[in-house]
Amino acid sequence: MSAVKASLCLAMMVFTCALPAPAQKYPEKNVRLIVAFPTGASQILGLLVGEKLGAALGQPVVPDFRTGAGGNLAAELAAKAPADGHTLLLTSPSLVISPSLYKKLGYDTMRDFAPVTMLSTVPNVFVIHPSVPAKNISELIKLAKAHPGKMSFGSGGVGSSNHLAGELFKSLAKVDILHVPYKGASIALTHILGGEAEMVMVTVPATIPFINSGRLRGLAVLVPERLPTLPNVPTTAEAGMPELVINTWYGLFAPSGVRPEILQRISAETAKFMHTPEVGKQLAASGLVPSTSTPAEFSSFVRADMEKWSKVIREANITVQ
Repeated sequence: MSAVKASLCLAMMVFTCALPAPAQKYPEKNVRLIVAFPTGASQILGLLVGEKLGAALGQPVVPDFRTGAGGNLAAELAAKAPADGHTLLLTSPSLVISPSLYKKLGYDTMRDFAPVTMLSTVPNVFVIHPSVPAKNISELIKLAKAHPGKMSFGSGGVGSSNHLAGELFKSLAKVDILHVPYKGASIALTHILGGEAEMVMVTVPATIPFINSGRLRGLAVLVPERLPTLPNVPTTAEAGMPELVINTWYGLFAPSGVRPEILQRISAETAKFMHTPEVGKQLAASGLVPSTSTPAEFSSFVRADMEKWSKVIREANITVQ
């Protein structure tokens, strides 16, 4: 072979090696959507994302409802799935709360998951039984300080979001209020209505009819701005406690290692359908507010939320066996 031919062959080999590998098609098959809770907002969002995201991606997105261990079973399944974008997890703040509550988990939130996008939020409200002689948060704090350990707040159980919200309030207000756990937030609300505990922080949709009828008194909504559904209830900032902002959120995660372009595509496609009038109307009927984000934005939010609740759990010395 001549020197010229040899040089040409070598150049072709170098050029061929330098060509980027063809991008893998995504998705190549059904996408499994593991949903951490089978009822309520998780169910609504799971079915919605399954339908709309599947249509956008051109492959079925199949909801797989997995209950158990406060969302930890679903998270563990998702963490162990192949990092190819064909398994997603739809979950709630349990993913950032559980690591501080449980001594042993089958996953590590920050190591094993790639945040994709927030989906939706549900605003919360601080309500008390009308027999409590407090018209606002300041009056409630004065009352609690005058009677340490005598007042109580209900929750959906140890480590639940209502429990942590109550502990955050106690820490901010520096008051001694007894925690009364129930087997679910709806049961806690029922007992508050019956006067068995004085207060609870719970989702707005569950409380609207009781606030409007006077069976509960809304002290503050736990969001930065007043809500159209409760226009006469001030925000926690207006009530003098701006740190007490708590939205129940739902979001999509992928196993860590999924290619960034896949995460970006899922996030972008989700944002498109979540903010359509049709979906907005559907979610509003259940008290859900569309709230999407980029993977980077959601990652920052998840990290901050995890730090926030780990501090509350640590200071209140909360553990779950």
